[in-house]
Amino acid sequence: MQAPQLSAIDVDPPRVSTDMPPEDVRRFGRDVVDRIAAYLERTEDWRVLPAVEPGGLRAALPASAPEEGEPFEAILADFDRLIMPATTHWNHPGFFAWFSITGSGPGILGEALAAALNVNAMLWRSGPAATELEEVTLDWLRQMLGLPAGLDGTINDTASSSTLYALAAAREALDLGIREHGMAGRADLPPLAVYCSAEAHSSVDKAALTLGLGTSGIRRIATDADLRMDPAALVSAIHEDLARGVRPMAVVATTGTTSTTAVDPVPQIADICEAEDIWLHVDAAYGGAAAVVPELRWVLDGCERADSLVVNPHKWLFVPVDCSVLYTRRPEMLRGAFSLVPEYLRTREDTRNLMDYGVALGRRFRALKLWFVLRYFGTAGIADRLRGHVALARLFATRVDRHPAFERVAPTLLSVVAFRWAPPHTTPEDQDRLNEALLDHVNASGEVFLSHTRVGGRYALRLAIGNLKTTERHVLRAWALLEEGAAALAPAG
Repeated sequence: MQAPQLSAIDVDPPRVSTDMPPEDVRRFGRDVVDRIAAYLERTEDWRVLPAVEPGGLRAALPASAPEEGEPFEAILADFDRLIMPATTHWNHPGFFAWFSITGSGPGILGEALAAALNVNAMLWRSGPAATELEEVTLDWLRQMLGLPAGLDGTINDTASSSTLYALAAAREALDLGIREHGMAGRADLPPLAVYCSAEAHSSVDKAALTLGLGTSGIRRIATDADLRMDPAALVSAIHEDLARGVRPMAVVATTGTTSTTAVDPVPQIADICEAEDIWLHVDAAYGGAAAVVPELRWVLDGCERADSLVVNPHKWLFVPVDCSVLYTRRPEMLRGAFSLVPEYLRTREDTRNLMDYGVALGRRFRALKLWFVLRYFGTAGIADRLRGHVALARLFATRVDRHPAFERVAPTLLSVVAFRWAPPHTTPEDQDRLNEALLDHVNASGEVFLSHTRVGGRYALRLAIGNLKTTERHVLRAWALLEEGAAALAPAG
């Protein structure tokens, strides 16, 4: 056999180090750590929402990369001059939008070390420490949440991926030969359906679309007065589908919905899934963390019976984005859905390989930052901080309840308050416009950032507490801005 020809490219071997010299890594590393510490110390010096317009940063940057390398001092100077002022500061204690989060000191340092190690933990061999630390750390977290032994955990980037993987496992569990034969053009394959509440996160829809169910395969189940999935409506939907020849694939319950943090009645839903032999997945991406607090452990009642469950440490457990944990009682179904081992990835070790549990071959060492956070704060320390956030939410809720022109639109179960401004003698349509204007007014201050949703079809405001540095002062300032805005925008008469 003739040997392959060498490339014709004429390149001299490098004569010097081609990376940043270690002495510069030390010097600039100290500079970067100083910047991080100063930022965490003085986050409030920044506007939460930057005063920028779309395209502003792009216009300030060169259209192409530099031909020659630039001094690192210049890069850091541009970070200060261009990037920081154009950033929405999620680590600001006045950040109350969506689900407020914290990139904590220990988590940031763990992330930095993970970047230095640059591990791809696709195989045990390619990342022994990353693989085994993920197993240990997720078992610690399982115990902290009060979940039973026997759950298998893996870390993904976000709950969207975790939910996609859980539903892929649910599809595999139906034993319809989809891995081998796909879904296209099969007369023997019944339509499949996924059930979730009308308040469930859009990631459920995206997962169903990705898995080939189409929008017709998604069943949004009605909710009760507290915006929880109605079990009777779920049973009706399942039986109607069965009568039409539709195969139920999975039910997705939510503990802590995005709009209002409603908690679906998981025990009753689990009864239904067991009776009908349907996979139960629980989206506890936000609310699951509350179970670290003993008196809030009810939030995961019934979840021990779920086939899979997702909790996001990057939402309310102080771990920097991204870190989403998927637990399952049936890991063999995840492997059945995703495991694919080409020859170049075969090894002699009979060990767990993280690449077998999802789409990604590349697996970052995310467990390191989670391990740092759990060790630094401890179970009791995390519980104390979560308990404080819930107390702050209740403080804000009392201000809403006492004001004659504001109203809550959902129970305040955890650390999110959903509410609206309802001035007297205004129509619901007027109130929608006024609340949107009020939100813009408050967010324009740069001191706080709130988000919105729709509850019962009407525009509502959300204040979410989850940052380690948020105090009573920040919450009361948000309320003061709302009152000031309402006074300024109040309709005449």
